Amino acid sequence: MRDYFIRRLLLVPVTLFGLTLAVFLITRFAPGGPYENALKAGMLGQGGEAARGSKEGSSGAIDDEAKEALASYYGYDQSAIRAYFVWLGALPRESNKVQENFPEGEDTVELSIPGTTSVIEASRSGEFQVKEGAADALEGWSYRIETPEEVAERWRRINKGLEEPESFASRAVLFRSSFSGLLQGNLGVSTRYNEPVWDMMVSRFPISIYYGVITMILTYAICIPLGVLKAIRHRTTLDTVSSILVFIGYAIPGYVLGAILVVYLGSRLGWFPIMGFVSPEFPTLSFWGKVRDLAHHSVLPLICYMISAFALLTMLMKNNLMDNLAADYVRTAAAKGLSWKNAVFRHAFRNSIIPIATTFGQNITLLVSGSILIEKIFDIDGFGLLSYNAVLERDYIVVMGTLTFAAFLMLIGNIISDVLVALVDPRVSFR
Repeated sequence: MRDYFIRRLLLVPVTLFGLTLAVFLITRFAPGGPYENALKAGMLGQGGEAARGSKEGSSGAIDDEAKEALASYYGYDQSAIRAYFVWLGALPRESNKVQENFPEGEDTVELSIPGTTSVIEASRSGEFQVKEGAADALEGWSYRIETPEEVAERWRRINKGLEEPESFASRAVLFRSSFSGLLQGNLGVSTRYNEPVWDMMVSRFPISIYYGVITMILTYAICIPLGVLKAIRHRTTLDTVSSILVFIGYAIPGYVLGAILVVYLGSRLGWFPIMGFVSPEFPTLSFWGKVRDLAHHSVLPLICYMISAFALLTMLMKNNLMDNLAADYVRTAAAKGLSWKNAVFRHAFRNSIIPIATTFGQNITLLVSGSILIEKIFDIDGFGLLSYNAVLERDYIVVMGTLTFAAFLMLIGNIISDVLVALVDPRVSFR
């Protein structure tokens, strides 16, 4: 069993690699990315006529130097595969880039180091030396010479659909290089809010964890006893009425129920708040006032979180318990004088809980990621709403960060489910 779980753990990074690569490529080629939006904003800043001229193939709205700076900032000046490995942290990230084209007929060009008075002289042969300033001015900097072919390839990547210039000059490039990606624990910086993605996620974890933990506790605490009760009272009025209610709940998606509750219980009747995690005056309330305010805001979202899982867990518990109560080993135990209570809870119940254990680990994702649509309806600023807004705003760095974290939790949850199954059922042997 140990070898099995080791293999499962080793598959986690492989699965994450494939998943993140696929999503990265999709976001890379999807229209309306951060680079395109930055270009549009720059064109609008130059005026409507400039923007229209750009659409016709002119580059007058934003010059090539500004375009290249934007593309370099967002990582669109390199191939999609290389950009992915830079995000992953397997290839170095270039920053503080300074570049100058070699004048026609000249073999050297000068570059100024940002933030200093030092000047570097670069030659076509690839030699960089300090011309003015401190002798160690190049320390910590990397440099290279780009051929006209390399410059042309980068230009075509940045200016797709525009007419290509007749010729390109060689270029000297000075930059800082560092490994800063997922492997180094860095999820990047939001292209819209200019904040670290990890900090944005951490600030929303408490809200999503709060709803996730309470939802799991209430769901399992109600559904398992209700399933047992329905199995024991099969075909009674209690079983029929509860089945009708749970299946009605199962037929209504949580976000649809949320919209209904917001309109009727929140807006029309005014029984519950219709948005937010807490009230604006929450910091000024007493301790018990804060508890009441938080509970008051939590009622409607918790109902929506629980509604879909209610029927599934309840009926799963009931059907499995009924199958085990009808099994030969239970009838044999009853024939030997075992009481009905012991036959149910000491024998049948333990075997019936195995399917429940297989789904428990998958709920780990809910503890943090929450529900995107439910958080949107109730305007709860949690992890799910962060993911939703990142997609709408084309903030693909945040999309990659939230997706990676949610996928990691899902994979770990599946392993936890296997562990729980092995603990509940000693007959299970993973190889």
